[in-house]
Amino acid sequence: MWIAVITIALIALGAGLALSVASRRLASSSGDLVEQVNDLLPQTQCAQCGYPGCRPYAAAIVDGAAEINLCPPGGAATVQRLADLLGKDAIPLDKTVEPSVAVIDESLCIGCVHCRNACPVDAIVGAPHFMHTIIESECTGCELCVAPCPVDCISMRPLA
Repeated sequence: MWIAVITIALIALGAGLALSVASRRLASSSGDLVEQVNDLLPQTQCAQCGYPGCRPYAAAIVDGAAEINLCPPGGAATVQRLADLLGKDAIPLDKTVEPSVAVIDESLCIGCVHCRNACPVDAIVGAPHFMHTIIESECTGCELCVAPCPVDCISMRPLA
């Protein structure tokens, strides 16, 4: 019985080592590059780039169908990281996708927490039934908090 266990363990170890060596030596596919690009995006799924989420935008970048400067939540830092990864020149953020930040009119806020639950980066703070506010330095401008607000107290203002 021990011979069988040791034999299977040695086969598994050999296969694992062979796969490890193969993964390092074989060229990566474009799918891997899409995942690397996707990992650099802010994952807000805001669709401000014109694509329904970060993964489709990453695929478009790798396919050459989209430029690397269409992500307002990511800003210039994301454009630079994408340029470094893809070996391209960093270009300014596209003017048609202006970076913005959410602002809550605190006199209208009823503390429903719908906006807080919708925020993918936890930039909204406040307790249920109390006024909420935006942590401006954390807000990515994805606008996902605007639609769920039942009293329309959230607006977007350009990031100056």
